[in-house]
Amino acid sequence: MKTAPRQNRLTRAAETAMAACLAVMAVSVFLNVVLRYGFGSGVAAAEELSRLLFVWMVFIGATAAYPAGEHMAFTGLVAMLKDKPAAFGFMTLLIRLLVLLSCVLLAWGAWQQVRVGLDSHSVVLGYPVALLPLPALLCALAIGAMALVELVRRPPLHLGHGAEVE
Repeated sequence: MKTAPRQNRLTRAAETAMAACLAVMAVSVFLNVVLRYGFGSGVAAAEELSRLLFVWMVFIGATAAYPAGEHMAFTGLVAMLKDKPAAFGFMTLLIRLLVLLSCVLLAWGAWQQVRVGLDSHSVVLGYPVALLPLPALLCALAIGAMALVELVRRPPLHLGHGAEVE
């Protein structure tokens, strides 16, 4: 299945951002370990930086995985309904509504945390603590928008994971 050029660019941008986060985390942690065990002192910011980048990397990855259908899916039961179009259509609608509801709940909770974090700063690096829940908010908005588009356009439910059910 060929993807649109725009989606390829967005996927590459997400993969590049995740790779950059992972590279900075690896160098930071490695340097901290070497300094701590080799010279008796470490970089205090390494732990905070790694935590922040890890959170961003996870939510960038979650957002990029949704349109590719790579999120964990429980398709065994839904796949049995493939021969019954009405039931399969209902389940597709229900699944997308549940995804949208989950995104609304995640966005609401993340927004509350962003608001709380605007007034406080991290101990070592001094960045606004709102940067920790911000990727969850952005992820929920992005996946929610994609799920809403799917609700309107009604493409068939992707059952690619059905063969992997154990």
